[in-house]
Amino acid sequence: MKPPIPRSGSAVPTGRLARLSRFGGLAVGVAGGMIGEGARQLASGKRPAFGDLLLTPGNVVRVTDRLAKLRGAAMKLGQLVSLDSGDLLPPELSEIFARLRADAEPMPARQLGAVLAAEWGADWQSKLAAFDANPIAAASIGQVHRGRTHDGQNLAIKVQYPGVAQSIDSDVDNVATLLRLSGLVPKELNLAPLLAIAKVQLRDEADYTREGECLARFGALLAGDPHFHVPDFLPALSTPTILTMSYAEGVPIESLADRPQAERDAVAGRMLDLVLRELFDFGLMQTDPNLANYRYDAETGKIVLLDFGATREIAPEIANLYRQMLRAVLDGDRAAALTALEGFGLFDAATPTAHSDEVLALFDLSAGMLLQEGAFDFGDSRWIQSMRGRGLALASDRSAWRVPPVETLFVQRKLGGSYWLAARLKARVDLRALLDRYL
Repeated sequence: MKPPIPRSGSAVPTGRLARLSRFGGLAVGVAGGMIGEGARQLASGKRPAFGDLLLTPGNVVRVTDRLAKLRGAAMKLGQLVSLDSGDLLPPELSEIFARLRADAEPMPARQLGAVLAAEWGADWQSKLAAFDANPIAAASIGQVHRGRTHDGQNLAIKVQYPGVAQSIDSDVDNVATLLRLSGLVPKELNLAPLLAIAKVQLRDEADYTREGECLARFGALLAGDPHFHVPDFLPALSTPTILTMSYAEGVPIESLADRPQAERDAVAGRMLDLVLRELFDFGLMQTDPNLANYRYDAETGKIVLLDFGATREIAPEIANLYRQMLRAVLDGDRAAALTALEGFGLFDAATPTAHSDEVLALFDLSAGMLLQEGAFDFGDSRWIQSMRGRGLALASDRSAWRVPPVETLFVQRKLGGSYWLAARLKARVDLRALLDRYL
């Protein structure tokens, strides 16, 4: 079991004005940091650029600390738009988002007690034989506690931070304003569709009744599977802001990096296969690949799946787009790949030829990864370094940025996270054999 978090925690600001004032304080602090850095550079004879003033180490710490204390959508949005590889983001911005993927501060005991009393009643302690007030995990939307029923069942109880659901729209808008003012997002890029889907996703994640239903659906889909374990949903002890499930033993999945190669290969292969099952068989995908959502039970050899708040239905037309693209890669068919990319919304009549050439270069790299004989070595960094170089070349032409269908963004997030899990394990997986089962 993960040891209790030793921090005393800080209260979650719940009112709209309280949260807005924190954003205002953040803006003032960042501006002050820019002025100080500008004065320093001018004194040393340099002519500072705006980006250099904005993304100083001090401002990175200010932004990260303030968003982590706000928790809720402000913190979650940073996690949602982060890329583990950092390919398309300035290094300093990648650092902010990477730090936001770590544990949040927990609620203080008094605020926790008030939330439990509001949801379970003043006599809430009588519902359980035991409840550990020290959380075993604290994230952007809620924190998790150990508990035990009167008949001895061990529980994991996720308690939502107060005010999170009510602050989603304003938090997203405030973070988007900060990004716009920073100049890090090109003016030509229409963020409206991304912001709209971010709000929908965050509302879904803040609805623990919905998450409980998704947990139960995945439990039914994977019932009897020898490789995966899904905790049991306990609706009698759950509410829209408290999610109760059976407690599952396990170690962090990334801790398998020291296990034998065959074991690492098997675990990574099962995780990648599950992604394809979700996309092509289930039509239902858990789209948050945070490593904290996976654990490994060494006694049973099963991968424990946690946190189904980001579960999304996958429309058949989206699955078909991915099927077309993967078939084009396996067939080495560049024309079919371009057709699929048009379906993804990454091309239009105004797309420069140089941009499409760079995309096709990425296609060739992907084809090499999938078409090689035998297992692909995720521990070999040369392939991702080549992909990163091409990705940076694409990102440098900001006039060519396009917003793809929003549903594909969630699938891409899951695919990218699954790649990085396999890379963390230095696994070797026969990708072509894996894809052949579904194509």
